[in-house]
Amino acid sequence: MLEQAHPLTAAPPQTFRAEFRATLALALPLAAANLLQMLVHAVDVIFVARLGDTALAASSLGVAIFGLLLWTGTGLVGAAAPLIAAELGRRNHSVREVRRTVRMALWLSLLVSLAFMGVCAAGGPIMHATGQDPILSERAAGFLLILMWGMFPMIAASVLRIFVSALGRPTIATAITFFALFVNAFGNWVLVFGHLGLPALGLHGSALSSVMTSTAMLVAYVVVIQTDRRLRRYHLFGNWWRSEWSRFAEMLRIGTPIGLTILAEAGLFTGAAFLMGRIGEAQLAGHTIALQIAALAFQIPFGVAQAATIRVGLAYGARDRRGIALAGRASLGLGVGFMGFTALLIWLFPGLVLSIYVDVNEAKNAALVGFAMQFLVVAAAFQLFDGAQTVAAGVLRGLQDTRIPMLIAVCGYWIAGYGTAIYLGFWTPLSGVGVWIGLAVGLVVVAAMLLTRWRLRARLGLLPA
Repeated sequence: MLEQAHPLTAAPPQTFRAEFRATLALALPLAAANLLQMLVHAVDVIFVARLGDTALAASSLGVAIFGLLLWTGTGLVGAAAPLIAAELGRRNHSVREVRRTVRMALWLSLLVSLAFMGVCAAGGPIMHATGQDPILSERAAGFLLILMWGMFPMIAASVLRIFVSALGRPTIATAITFFALFVNAFGNWVLVFGHLGLPALGLHGSALSSVMTSTAMLVAYVVVIQTDRRLRRYHLFGNWWRSEWSRFAEMLRIGTPIGLTILAEAGLFTGAAFLMGRIGEAQLAGHTIALQIAALAFQIPFGVAQAATIRVGLAYGARDRRGIALAGRASLGLGVGFMGFTALLIWLFPGLVLSIYVDVNEAKNAALVGFAMQFLVVAAAFQLFDGAQTVAAGVLRGLQDTRIPMLIAVCGYWIAGYGTAIYLGFWTPLSGVGVWIGLAVGLVVVAAMLLTRWRLRARLGLLPA
Protein backbone atom coordinates (compact mmCIF):
# COMPACT_ATOMS: atom_id res chain seq x y z
CA MET A 1 0.00 0.00 0.00
CA LEU A 2 1.47 3.32 -1.09
CA GLU A 3 0.67 6.55 0.68
CA GLN A 4 -0.20 9.68 -1.25
CA ALA A 5 2.44 12.34 -0.70
CA HIS A 6 1.58 15.20 1.59
CA PRO A 7 2.44 18.67 0.23
CA LEU A 8 5.13 19.20 2.86
CA THR A 9 6.76 15.85 2.15
CA ALA A 10 6.57 15.97 -1.63
CA ALA A 11 9.75 16.18 -3.69
CA PRO A 12 11.52 19.52 -3.21
CA PRO A 13 10.38 22.31 -5.57
CA GLN A 14 12.67 23.62 -8.28
CA THR A 15 12.74 27.34 -7.38
CA PHE A 16 14.33 28.95 -4.36
CA ARG A 17 11.17 30.87 -3.48
CA ALA A 18 9.05 27.70 -3.49
CA GLU A 19 11.66 25.81 -1.45
CA PHE A 20 11.93 28.68 1.03
CA ARG A 21 8.16 28.60 1.54
CA ALA A 22 8.15 24.81 1.95
CA THR A 23 11.04 24.92 4.43
CA LEU A 24 9.42 27.76 6.37
CA ALA A 25 6.09 25.90 6.50
CA LEU A 26 7.83 22.90 8.05
CA ALA A 27 10.27 24.84 10.24
CA LEU A 28 7.79 27.22 11.87
CA PRO A 29 5.72 24.63 13.78
CA LEU A 30 8.87 22.69 14.67
CA ALA A 31 10.54 25.84 15.98
CA ALA A 32 7.34 26.71 17.86
CA ALA A 33 7.38 23.23 19.42
CA ASN A 34 11.04 23.72 20.38
CA LEU A 35 10.26 27.07 22.00
CA LEU A 36 7.35 25.57 23.88
CA GLN A 37 9.60 22.73 25.02
CA MET A 38 12.06 25.31 26.33
CA LEU A 39 9.19 27.03 28.11
CA VAL A 40 8.31 23.67 29.66
CA HIS A 41 11.85 23.54 31.08
CA ALA A 42 11.73 27.25 31.91
CA VAL A 43 8.73 26.56 34.13
CA ASP A 44 10.97 24.28 36.19
CA VAL A 45 13.63 27.01 36.45
CA ILE A 46 11.06 29.66 37.41
CA PHE A 47 9.60 27.54 40.22
CA VAL A 48 12.95 26.21 41.48
CA ALA A 49 14.52 29.70 41.41
CA ARG A 50 11.98 30.72 44.05
CA LEU A 51 13.43 28.07 46.34
CA GLY A 52 16.75 29.97 46.42
CA ASP A 53 20.17 29.96 44.75
CA THR A 54 21.20 26.66 46.34
CA ALA A 55 18.18 24.80 44.95
CA LEU A 56 18.65 26.40 41.53
CA ALA A 57 22.35 25.49 41.46
CA ALA A 58 21.59 21.90 42.55
CA SER A 59 18.91 21.51 39.89
CA SER A 60 21.25 22.92 37.24
CA LEU A 61 23.86 20.28 38.09
CA GLY A 62 21.26 17.50 37.92
CA VAL A 63 19.74 18.80 34.71
CA ALA A 64 23.23 19.16 33.23
CA ILE A 65 23.79 15.41 33.55
CA PHE A 66 20.24 14.41 32.60
CA GLY A 67 20.08 16.83 29.70
CA LEU A 68 23.42 15.66 28.34
CA LEU A 69 22.21 12.06 28.30
CA LEU A 70 18.77 12.99 26.96
CA TRP A 71 20.17 14.98 24.05
CA THR A 72 22.56 12.15 23.23
CA GLY A 73 19.68 9.67 23.22
CA THR A 74 17.50 11.86 21.02
CA GLY A 75 20.46 12.22 18.68
CA LEU A 76 20.81 8.44 18.41
CA VAL A 77 17.16 7.99 17.48
CA GLY A 78 17.37 11.15 15.37
CA ALA A 79 18.67 8.92 12.57
CA ALA A 80 14.98 8.21 11.97
CA ALA A 81 14.57 11.68 10.39
CA PRO A 82 16.90 11.31 7.37
CA LEU A 83 15.90 7.65 6.94
CA ILE A 84 12.15 8.38 6.91
CA ALA A 85 12.64 11.40 4.64
CA ALA A 86 14.71 9.38 2.15
CA GLU A 87 12.11 6.58 2.17
CA LEU A 88 9.34 9.08 1.45
CA GLY A 89 11.48 10.66 -1.27
CA ARG A 90 11.98 7.31 -2.98
CA ARG A 91 8.25 6.56 -2.59
CA ASN A 92 8.76 2.81 -3.08
CA HIS A 93 7.10 0.78 -0.30
CA SER A 94 7.35 3.88 1.88
CA VAL A 95 4.61 2.83 4.33
CA ARG A 96 6.32 -0.43 5.22
CA GLU A 97 9.81 1.10 5.33
CA VAL A 98 8.72 4.03 7.50
CA ARG A 99 7.02 1.63 9.92
CA ARG A 100 10.21 -0.44 10.21
CA THR A 101 12.31 2.63 10.90
CA VAL A 102 9.98 3.93 13.61
CA ARG A 103 9.75 0.51 15.26
CA MET A 104 13.53 0.13 15.47
CA ALA A 105 13.88 3.70 16.69
CA LEU A 106 11.49 2.92 19.55
CA TRP A 107 13.48 -0.21 20.37
CA LEU A 108 16.63 1.88 20.46
CA SER A 109 14.87 4.44 22.68
CA LEU A 110 14.20 1.78 25.31
CA LEU A 111 17.70 0.32 25.27
CA VAL A 112 19.40 3.71 25.43
CA SER A 113 17.09 4.90 28.21
CA LEU A 114 17.88 1.93 30.42
CA ALA A 115 21.62 2.54 30.02
CA PHE A 116 21.33 6.28 30.68
CA MET A 117 19.13 5.77 33.74
CA GLY A 118 22.00 3.75 35.20
CA VAL A 119 24.30 6.75 34.67
CA CYS A 120 21.77 9.05 36.38
CA ALA A 121 21.63 6.69 39.35
CA ALA A 122 25.39 7.24 39.74
CA GLY A 123 24.99 11.02 39.55
CA GLY A 124 26.18 11.63 43.11
CA PRO A 125 29.62 10.02 42.68
CA ILE A 126 29.99 11.70 39.28
CA MET A 127 29.46 15.15 40.78
CA HIS A 128 31.75 14.42 43.73
CA ALA A 129 34.46 13.29 41.29
CA THR A 130 34.26 16.62 39.44
CA GLY A 131 34.86 18.58 42.63
CA GLN A 132 31.36 19.97 43.14
CA ASP A 133 30.20 21.25 46.51
CA PRO A 134 29.12 18.23 48.64
CA ILE A 135 25.79 19.78 49.68
CA LEU A 136 24.93 20.71 46.09
CA SER A 137 25.97 17.25 44.90
CA GLU A 138 23.77 15.51 47.45
CA ARG A 139 20.71 17.56 46.55
CA ALA A 140 21.33 17.19 42.82
CA ALA A 141 21.74 13.42 43.15
CA GLY A 142 18.35 13.07 44.85
CA PHE A 143 16.82 15.25 42.14
CA LEU A 144 18.33 12.99 39.44
CA LEU A 145 17.00 9.78 40.99
CA ILE A 146 13.47 11.02 40.32
CA LEU A 147 14.09 12.85 37.05
CA MET A 148 15.70 9.79 35.39
CA TRP A 149 12.28 8.07 35.09
CA GLY A 150 11.38 10.59 32.42
CA MET A 151 14.20 9.43 30.14
CA PHE A 152 12.31 6.82 28.09
CA PRO A 153 9.09 8.79 27.54
CA MET A 154 11.11 11.81 26.44
CA ILE A 155 13.26 9.90 23.93
CA ALA A 156 10.34 7.82 22.63
CA ALA A 157 8.25 10.98 22.20
CA SER A 158 11.05 12.48 20.10
CA VAL A 159 10.80 9.48 17.74
CA LEU A 160 7.06 9.98 17.29
CA ARG A 161 7.63 13.70 16.80
CA ILE A 162 10.01 12.92 13.93
CA PHE A 163 7.39 10.63 12.40
CA VAL A 164 4.52 13.15 12.46
CA SER A 165 6.82 15.94 11.21
CA ALA A 166 8.19 13.92 8.29
CA LEU A 167 4.62 13.02 7.34
CA GLY A 168 3.80 16.72 7.04
CA ARG A 169 2.04 17.13 10.40
CA PRO A 170 4.51 19.23 12.44
CA THR A 171 1.65 21.16 14.03
CA ILE A 172 0.85 18.01 16.03
CA ALA A 173 4.21 18.39 17.77
CA THR A 174 3.41 22.04 18.48
CA ALA A 175 0.01 21.22 19.96
CA ILE A 176 1.31 18.39 22.15
CA THR A 177 4.18 20.51 23.48
CA PHE A 178 1.71 23.30 24.24
CA PHE A 179 -0.32 20.78 26.21
CA ALA A 180 2.86 19.71 28.05
CA LEU A 181 3.53 23.31 29.07
CA PHE A 182 0.28 23.45 31.02
CA VAL A 183 0.81 19.99 32.51
CA ASN A 184 4.24 20.97 33.81
CA ALA A 185 3.13 24.35 35.14
CA PHE A 186 0.27 22.70 37.03
CA GLY A 187 2.54 19.89 38.27
CA ASN A 188 5.14 22.34 39.59
CA TRP A 189 2.49 24.51 41.23
CA VAL A 190 0.98 21.52 43.01
CA LEU A 191 4.14 19.60 43.90
CA VAL A 192 6.89 22.18 44.51
CA PHE A 193 5.00 24.43 46.93
CA GLY A 194 2.23 22.05 47.96
CA HIS A 195 -1.29 22.85 46.80
CA LEU A 196 -4.58 20.96 46.59
CA GLY A 197 -3.80 19.27 49.89
CA LEU A 198 -0.47 17.76 48.72
CA PRO A 199 2.81 18.24 50.63
CA ALA A 200 5.39 20.76 49.40
CA LEU A 201 8.11 18.57 47.84
CA GLY A 202 10.41 21.39 46.77
CA LEU A 203 13.14 20.34 44.35
CA HIS A 204 11.88 16.74 44.23
CA GLY A 205 8.42 18.01 43.30
CA SER A 206 9.86 19.72 40.22
CA ALA A 207 11.56 16.48 39.14
CA LEU A 208 8.34 14.52 39.63
CA SER A 209 6.42 17.08 37.59
CA SER A 210 8.91 16.64 34.72
CA VAL A 211 8.37 12.86 34.75
CA MET A 212 4.59 13.30 34.71
CA THR A 213 4.85 15.79 31.83
CA SER A 214 7.06 13.60 29.65
CA THR A 215 4.75 10.63 30.17
CA ALA A 216 1.73 12.75 29.24
CA MET A 217 3.49 13.83 26.02
CA LEU A 218 4.24 10.25 24.99
CA VAL A 219 0.66 9.17 25.65
CA ALA A 220 -0.62 12.16 23.66
CA TYR A 221 1.49 11.23 20.62
CA VAL A 222 0.25 7.64 20.73
CA VAL A 223 -3.38 8.74 20.99
CA VAL A 224 -3.07 11.22 18.10
CA ILE A 225 -1.28 8.73 15.83
CA GLN A 226 -3.86 6.03 16.57
CA THR A 227 -6.82 8.34 15.93
CA ASP A 228 -5.55 10.31 12.91
CA ARG A 229 -6.75 8.64 9.70
CA ARG A 230 -3.61 9.23 7.68
CA LEU A 231 -1.12 8.44 10.43
CA ARG A 232 -3.05 5.38 11.62
CA ARG A 233 -2.56 3.71 8.23
CA TYR A 234 1.14 3.23 9.03
CA HIS A 235 0.23 0.79 11.88
CA LEU A 236 3.27 1.93 13.85
CA PHE A 237 2.52 -0.12 16.93
CA GLY A 238 1.50 -3.34 15.21
CA ASN A 239 3.87 -6.28 15.64
CA TRP A 240 6.07 -4.07 17.80
CA TRP A 241 8.05 -7.16 18.90
CA ARG A 242 9.18 -8.01 15.34
CA SER A 243 12.87 -7.31 14.85
CA GLU A 244 14.39 -5.62 11.79
CA TRP A 245 18.08 -6.03 12.51
CA SER A 246 19.32 -4.57 9.24
CA ARG A 247 17.30 -1.42 9.90
CA PHE A 248 18.47 -1.38 13.52
CA ALA A 249 22.09 -1.53 12.31
CA GLU A 250 21.40 1.33 9.88
CA MET A 251 19.92 3.36 12.73
CA LEU A 252 23.09 2.82 14.73
CA ARG A 253 25.35 3.61 11.75
CA ILE A 254 23.73 6.99 11.17
CA GLY A 255 22.49 7.73 14.67
CA THR A 256 25.62 6.99 16.70
CA PRO A 257 27.62 9.83 15.12
CA ILE A 258 24.61 12.15 15.58
CA GLY A 259 24.40 11.19 19.23
CA LEU A 260 28.13 11.69 19.72
CA THR A 261 27.96 15.05 17.92
CA ILE A 262 25.24 16.20 20.28
CA LEU A 263 27.17 14.74 23.20
CA ALA A 264 30.17 16.82 22.17
CA GLU A 265 28.12 20.02 21.87
CA ALA A 266 25.93 19.48 24.91
CA GLY A 267 28.98 18.24 26.79
CA LEU A 268 30.69 21.54 26.13
CA PHE A 269 27.86 23.44 27.84
CA THR A 270 27.51 20.82 30.57
CA GLY A 271 31.24 20.98 31.17
CA ALA A 272 30.94 24.74 31.40
CA ALA A 273 28.35 24.31 34.18
CA PHE A 274 30.81 22.17 36.12
CA LEU A 275 33.56 24.76 35.59
CA MET A 276 31.19 27.43 36.90
CA GLY A 277 30.41 25.24 39.90
CA ARG A 278 34.10 25.29 40.78
CA ILE A 279 34.29 29.07 40.36
CA GLY A 280 31.32 29.90 42.60
CA GLU A 281 27.64 29.36 43.36
CA ALA A 282 26.53 32.80 42.17
CA GLN A 283 28.44 32.38 38.91
CA LEU A 284 26.79 28.99 38.37
CA ALA A 285 23.34 30.46 38.99
CA GLY A 286 24.06 33.35 36.61
CA HIS A 287 25.39 30.89 34.04
CA THR A 288 22.21 28.82 34.34
CA ILE A 289 19.96 31.79 33.60
CA ALA A 290 22.12 33.15 30.76
CA LEU A 291 22.33 29.70 29.20
CA GLN A 292 18.55 29.35 29.38
CA ILE A 293 18.23 32.56 27.36
CA ALA A 294 20.82 31.48 24.78
CA ALA A 295 19.13 28.08 24.53
CA LEU A 296 15.73 29.74 24.09
CA ALA A 297 17.02 31.67 21.06
CA PHE A 298 18.70 28.51 19.74
CA GLN A 299 15.37 26.70 19.41
CA ILE A 300 14.45 28.60 16.22
CA PRO A 301 17.49 27.57 14.15
CA PHE A 302 17.26 24.14 15.75
CA GLY A 303 13.73 23.84 14.34
CA VAL A 304 15.06 25.03 10.97
CA ALA A 305 17.78 22.35 11.20
CA GLN A 306 15.16 19.67 11.87
CA ALA A 307 13.18 20.86 8.86
CA ALA A 308 16.40 20.98 6.80
CA THR A 309 17.15 17.33 7.54
CA ILE A 310 13.71 16.35 6.28
CA ARG A 311 13.75 18.65 3.22
CA VAL A 312 17.27 17.65 2.17
CA GLY A 313 16.48 14.01 2.96
CA LEU A 314 13.45 14.07 0.65
CA ALA A 315 15.60 15.40 -2.20
CA TYR A 316 18.34 12.91 -1.35
CA GLY A 317 15.90 9.99 -1.58
CA ALA A 318 14.62 11.34 -4.90
CA ARG A 319 18.24 11.79 -6.12
CA ASP A 320 17.51 15.44 -6.84
CA ARG A 321 20.78 17.40 -6.59
CA ARG A 322 19.17 20.74 -7.36
CA GLY A 323 16.55 20.11 -4.70
CA ILE A 324 19.31 19.38 -2.20
CA ALA A 325 21.04 22.68 -3.00
CA LEU A 326 17.82 24.68 -2.76
CA ALA A 327 16.84 23.09 0.56
CA GLY A 328 20.27 23.85 1.99
CA ARG A 329 20.27 27.48 0.86
CA ALA A 330 16.77 28.10 2.20
CA SER A 331 17.53 26.49 5.56
CA LEU A 332 20.83 28.29 6.12
CA GLY A 333 19.28 31.64 5.19
CA LEU A 334 16.43 31.11 7.64
CA GLY A 335 18.58 29.93 10.54
CA VAL A 336 21.37 32.49 10.32
CA GLY A 337 18.97 35.34 9.58
CA PHE A 338 16.94 34.72 12.71
CA MET A 339 20.01 34.45 14.93
CA GLY A 340 21.13 37.85 13.70
CA PHE A 341 17.88 39.24 15.06
CA THR A 342 18.25 37.51 18.46
CA ALA A 343 21.87 38.68 18.75
CA LEU A 344 20.71 42.28 18.35
CA LEU A 345 17.88 41.78 20.85
CA ILE A 346 20.16 40.29 23.53
CA TRP A 347 22.82 42.96 22.94
CA LEU A 348 20.44 45.92 23.21
CA PHE A 349 18.04 44.69 25.91
CA PRO A 350 19.85 42.21 28.21
CA GLY A 351 17.96 43.34 31.31
CA LEU A 352 14.59 42.91 29.63
CA VAL A 353 15.54 39.44 28.45
CA LEU A 354 16.78 38.45 31.92
CA SER A 355 13.53 39.59 33.50
CA ILE A 356 11.79 36.63 31.82
CA TYR A 357 13.43 34.38 34.40
CA VAL A 358 14.29 36.49 37.46
CA ASP A 359 13.37 39.76 39.12
CA VAL A 360 16.38 41.88 38.10
CA ASN A 361 15.55 44.56 40.69
CA GLU A 362 15.42 42.28 43.74
CA ALA A 363 18.44 42.69 46.02
CA LYS A 364 18.99 38.97 46.63
CA ASN A 365 19.40 38.44 42.88
CA ALA A 366 22.04 41.15 42.45
CA ALA A 367 25.06 38.83 42.14
CA LEU A 368 23.22 36.36 39.88
CA VAL A 369 22.00 39.16 37.57
CA GLY A 370 25.42 40.79 37.44
CA PHE A 371 27.13 37.63 36.25
CA ALA A 372 24.30 36.75 33.86
CA MET A 373 24.56 40.20 32.21
CA GLN A 374 28.27 39.65 31.57
CA PHE A 375 27.66 36.23 30.05
CA LEU A 376 24.86 37.52 27.81
CA VAL A 377 27.29 39.92 26.11
CA VAL A 378 29.27 36.89 24.91
CA ALA A 379 26.05 35.02 24.06
CA ALA A 380 24.98 37.84 21.74
CA ALA A 381 28.33 37.60 19.95
CA PHE A 382 28.08 33.87 19.19
CA GLN A 383 24.42 33.75 18.12
CA LEU A 384 25.14 33.77 14.37
CA PHE A 385 27.66 30.95 14.65
CA ASP A 386 25.36 28.90 16.85
CA GLY A 387 22.62 29.13 14.22
CA ALA A 388 25.01 28.37 11.38
CA GLN A 389 26.49 25.26 12.96
CA THR A 390 23.18 23.65 13.88
CA VAL A 391 21.59 24.22 10.44
CA ALA A 392 24.77 23.08 8.68
CA ALA A 393 24.70 19.89 10.74
CA GLY A 394 21.01 19.46 9.83
CA VAL A 395 21.54 19.71 6.07
CA LEU A 396 24.47 17.28 6.23
CA ARG A 397 22.31 14.80 8.16
CA GLY A 398 19.81 15.01 5.32
CA LEU A 399 22.61 13.62 3.15
CA GLN A 400 23.12 10.91 5.81
CA ASP A 401 26.57 12.39 6.39
CA THR A 402 27.18 12.10 10.12
CA ARG A 403 30.61 10.55 10.78
CA ILE A 404 32.89 13.41 9.72
CA PRO A 405 30.62 16.07 11.25
CA MET A 406 30.94 14.12 14.49
CA LEU A 407 34.75 14.36 14.34
CA ILE A 408 34.48 18.07 13.55
CA ALA A 409 32.22 18.57 16.58
CA VAL A 410 34.49 16.65 18.96
CA CYS A 411 37.61 18.53 17.89
CA GLY A 412 35.96 21.94 17.63
CA TYR A 413 34.02 21.83 20.88
CA TRP A 414 36.44 20.00 23.12
CA ILE A 415 39.89 20.96 21.85
CA ALA A 416 39.25 24.53 20.70
CA GLY A 417 36.20 25.38 22.85
CA TYR A 418 36.69 23.63 26.18
CA GLY A 419 40.45 24.13 26.10
CA THR A 420 39.92 27.87 25.74
CA ALA A 421 37.26 27.85 28.48
CA ILE A 422 39.57 26.15 30.97
CA TYR A 423 42.50 28.42 30.19
CA LEU A 424 40.57 31.70 30.26
CA GLY A 425 38.37 30.64 33.18
CA PHE A 426 41.13 29.52 35.56
CA TRP A 427 44.38 31.01 34.29
CA THR A 428 43.26 34.57 33.55
CA PRO A 429 41.24 37.18 35.48
CA LEU A 430 38.31 36.65 33.07
CA SER A 431 36.92 33.84 35.25
CA GLY A 432 33.30 33.06 34.23
CA VAL A 433 33.42 35.36 31.19
CA GLY A 434 36.47 33.42 30.02
CA VAL A 435 34.45 30.20 30.17
CA TRP A 436 31.80 31.78 27.95
CA ILE A 437 34.43 32.99 25.49
CA GLY A 438 35.53 29.36 25.27
CA LEU A 439 31.96 28.38 24.34
CA ALA A 440 32.01 30.99 21.57
CA VAL A 441 35.33 29.74 20.21
CA GLY A 442 33.99 26.18 19.95
CA LEU A 443 30.87 27.32 18.07
CA VAL A 444 32.87 29.47 15.62
CA VAL A 445 35.28 26.66 14.75
CA VAL A 446 32.55 24.04 14.25
CA ALA A 447 30.35 26.38 12.19
CA ALA A 448 33.21 27.23 9.85
CA MET A 449 34.17 23.59 9.28
CA LEU A 450 30.62 22.30 8.77
CA LEU A 451 29.76 25.08 6.32
CA THR A 452 32.92 24.29 4.38
CA ARG A 453 31.94 20.62 4.19
CA TRP A 454 28.46 21.53 2.93
CA ARG A 455 29.93 23.81 0.27
CA LEU A 456 32.25 21.01 -0.91
CA ARG A 457 29.55 18.31 -0.82
CA ALA A 458 29.83 17.40 -4.51
CA ARG A 459 33.63 17.19 -4.44
CA LEU A 460 33.49 15.04 -1.29
CA GLY A 461 31.07 12.55 -2.90
CA LEU A 462 28.17 13.26 -0.53
CA LEU A 463 25.54 13.66 -3.24
CA PRO A 464 23.47 10.81 -4.72
CA ALA A 465 24.45 9.51 -8.15
